[in-house]
Amino acid sequence: MADIIDLSLLADARRYFHKLLDARGLSYFLQKEGHRLFHIEPAKVELVVRTAIRTRKGSLPDPHPKAVEHCRQEIRRELIRRVASAMLQTGL
Repeated sequence: MADIIDLSLLADARRYFHKLLDARGLSYFLQKEGHRLFHIEPAKVELVVRTAIRTRKGSLPDPHPKAVEHCRQEIRRELIRRVASAMLQTGL
């Protein structure tokens, strides 16, 4: 079965993600409490995706649930890459 990818949704989510990352930094996307130092906050990923959906043009149909899930995965992958890079820089 093929994945459903909404390229405009993904582009909007990435754009919003980069704006938040530039404005607030990587730590904004990480949990502040708990025993894991570099644990991604799922609510922040959801915020990025939901904002991308909400800001779509009214003429566009609602995105397919699989496209939304793909978008979440892509944002998480980018965060994981950045967290791994930060961990290597700090020597963890």
